[in-house]
Amino acid sequence: MRTTDTPEQLSEQVPEQFAVQLQAKFFRGFSDPSRLSILLVLRQRPCSVSEIVRTTGLSQSNVSNHLSCLRDCGLVIAQPEGRYMFYQLSSPRVLELLRLAEEILLHVAKGVEECVNYEAQDTGASMHWQPQARAHV
Repeated sequence: MRTTDTPEQLSEQVPEQFAVQLQAKFFRGFSDPSRLSILLVLRQRPCSVSEIVRTTGLSQSNVSNHLSCLRDCGLVIAQPEGRYMFYQLSSPRVLELLRLAEEILLHVAKGVEECVNYEAQDTGASMHWQPQARAHV
């Protein structure tokens, strides 16, 4: 916000800025490789924690922590079945967003892979993306 903004301009910017921040927070749910791999497993069918662990190779505690995050964000729901809890995507729209991301990536994968603003750091089971310092020329 600029100090020269009128009250009307400020009232329009605050909701817009809130919406942008909310969307950025929403997409962070998809940006972690561990959470994304869990979501990709759940797009096939509901799964227990042990099935997710087996499929992703993540540790049980890691899967449980990320499922808690995904539940808190409303991307995943849990349904008890006997002694087990089965997790699934909360909405067909989450599935559609995953499909759209794959479709878009088909067209922009080379650019994403070559992006110099983010560098992957391999940490074993998952990769964490961190901004790469730019060289000043």
